[in-house]
Amino acid sequence: MNSKFLIYFILILIFAPTANTHAKVEPPNYNFSLDTLKDFYPEADIKELEKKYGNPEVMSGSGGNLTLKFYVSHIRYKFPVLVQAQDGKVLDMFAKLPSYFLHDIFHQSLINRLGKQNEYKKVGEEAVYKWNKTELTHVYSGACTITCFPIFYTVFPTTMKPERPFTPLLEKMKKASQQ
Repeated sequence: MNSKFLIYFILILIFAPTANTHAKVEPPNYNFSLDTLKDFYPEADIKELEKKYGNPEVMSGSGGNLTLKFYVSHIRYKFPVLVQAQDGKVLDMFAKLPSYFLHDIFHQSLINRLGKQNEYKKVGEEAVYKWNKTELTHVYSGACTITCFPIFYTVFPTTMKPERPFTPLLEKMKKASQQ
């Protein structure tokens, strides 16, 4: 009986380490492309978004502005992307990012595309990063508990067009949370 046990033990020692060395572990957002969210950037056509992402939920509408909620699928999950639209064009977008995304990877993707952020603010365990570009302003927020994860990503025009005045979704959410 002991010799059988010894043989099994030796086989386990020989083959167990090689079983794990060939496993590839990728973070959940490793294969997520920022190009997906670029579809929702200002001036995007709502009809094109509807073709690609389905009919949105109309959340509100006033003064010709509509707030629409689209869902983006990633792996087995869906997450919401809100857009304000007027005359069939996106004014701004706000994505509530999944908490299973890794902050480090998402933030690095933004840095690779946009360069180093212009502004950084940390409040408690949450950080806000802002890129002020010539045409578009990008704002990203992430937080840390045991691991770090993204909270939201929003894009809006740096300067408002006089023919399309609006309040960005981020500002509306700030006001609503203060009331």
